[in-house]
Amino acid sequence: METKPMFSLSWPEVNHCRTRLRRGGKGAPLLYLHGANGVPHVPEFLKEFLVDWDVLVPEHPGFGESDDPDWLDCMDDLAYYYLDWLEKLDLESVHLVGSSLGGWLTMELAIRQPQRFASLTLIGSAGLAPPPTGDHHNMFRWTPAELVRNTFHDDSFVQAAMAAPPDAEIAAKNRHTITRLGWQPRLHHPMLHKRLHRLTMPVFVAWGAQDQVLPVTQLPEFQRLLPHAEVRTYAACGHLPQVEQKVAFTQDLLQFLRSV
Repeated sequence: METKPMFSLSWPEVNHCRTRLRRGGKGAPLLYLHGANGVPHVPEFLKEFLVDWDVLVPEHPGFGESDDPDWLDCMDDLAYYYLDWLEKLDLESVHLVGSSLGGWLTMELAIRQPQRFASLTLIGSAGLAPPPTGDHHNMFRWTPAELVRNTFHDDSFVQAAMAAPPDAEIAAKNRHTITRLGWQPRLHHPMLHKRLHRLTMPVFVAWGAQDQVLPVTQLPEFQRLLPHAEVRTYAACGHLPQVEQKVAFTQDLLQFLRSV
């Protein structure tokens, strides 16, 4: 007997743009917003949330198999698209979980309609300017191989990623879109810090201690601007705690969401 897939596939269309959506589980909506490498597969850690949450995993416009609209020029465009998308899907009291670029998008959504969101989780988030004295890296100058090596701390994850490279056409599409969204200024909105006081809902911030994409030296600015946030750093971990420290991160996120 065939096993029913945990996630269904649909293609909601908003503003003449279709997005690829995987959705599964039941309960309060939990929306996962991916980073610059897209989300070709549902991240493994999200399967732990299917019992109590309605888990939604879209591919952003311009990424993966979603449409690549002409109107997508900046993060403001992406944020307003998702607000319309949430309206069409009739989603309220949403728990947002955003990784990297998705963390930036999470903040952009929540400052605009804070009443729509029950909690925010930011994983190695972009969006804020790096401190003048912090470590600075420029992912736009890295080759694909360098990007993989700099994403993970543990070489076993590097080797696994190298052994299963992404589709070349999709990778080029993703790279083009992240360049449109985050080239100048680099991976942040210069005015965002002035608006984070609107984020009064519970916030969880997670960071890898060895993150080379967005170094952990950026974390104090998030703590300053979101003083009520719960914060966890993960040792022996690069840019993706939800992958490289999956068990610990999943336990922390489950505990956070159950306390909201």
